[in-house]
Amino acid sequence: MQKLREYGDDPRDRSTYDDADARDKAFSRLMADLVSANKKEVSSAIASPTRHALTKLEADIATLLISKGFVEVRTPTIVSVASLAKMTITEDHPLYKQVFFIDGKRCLRPMHAMNLYYVMRKLRDHTDGPVRIFEIGSCFRKESHSGTHLEEFTMLNLVELGPDRDAMEALKENITDIMDLTGLNYALSREESDVYRETLDVEVDGVELASGAVGPHVLDSAHDIHEPWSGVGFGLERLLMLMNNKGNVKKMGRSLSYLNGAKIN
Repeated sequence: MQKLREYGDDPRDRSTYDDADARDKAFSRLMADLVSANKKEVSSAIASPTRHALTKLEADIATLLISKGFVEVRTPTIVSVASLAKMTITEDHPLYKQVFFIDGKRCLRPMHAMNLYYVMRKLRDHTDGPVRIFEIGSCFRKESHSGTHLEEFTMLNLVELGPDRDAMEALKENITDIMDLTGLNYALSREESDVYRETLDVEVDGVELASGAVGPHVLDSAHDIHEPWSGVGFGLERLLMLMNNKGNVKKMGRSLSYLNGAKIN
């Protein structure tokens, strides 16, 4: 089953056989086909180089959002522990145990939110209209090993401060824009959140791809924000996993074992 997962077949599709010998022969035939197909993928990647799927998705999303008036920002990967506290992520918070701490004052960011709060507040001083910003970059969390989690993952976060329409309408519109780009059919559901209390989540076949929220919110005052906003964060490796029909998110992220989903080790 582990081999099938590594080479791309779904081991949940369990066939039955008359005896162990028939089962083993079927497994050998299937593995031979999977290994052959995998080799062709790697050979094709070498013969006809293209952008990595993750990088290409990042570029496509950035182009789309810029065309819609969003400003791309790049903020530090290393953040202060104090900035986590502003997000209510303190020692008694479930997410606190997942944080990679560098020392007593600094850590690797587990999300973009604290930085984007800061940037949108500063940009508010430069315009009276909506502030639209987005960031695409790595976040880090200590995760349990599973097919849908990575300890280093790529997040797209976009936010509108003072949108020119209802905040929830803006959130749903922005979700639609990103999901239309992916070509995936999705559903929206309201969920409880450890940070935002309630979120509007994006799901495809039971896999959560994004969480969105709107303000005014209880977190706003700590960041000197005093007007409506909408924001949503997408996990790009999960998007790619479903866009490419892969059974494991590790195949589409930063890896020493996979190249665009093909096994190389």
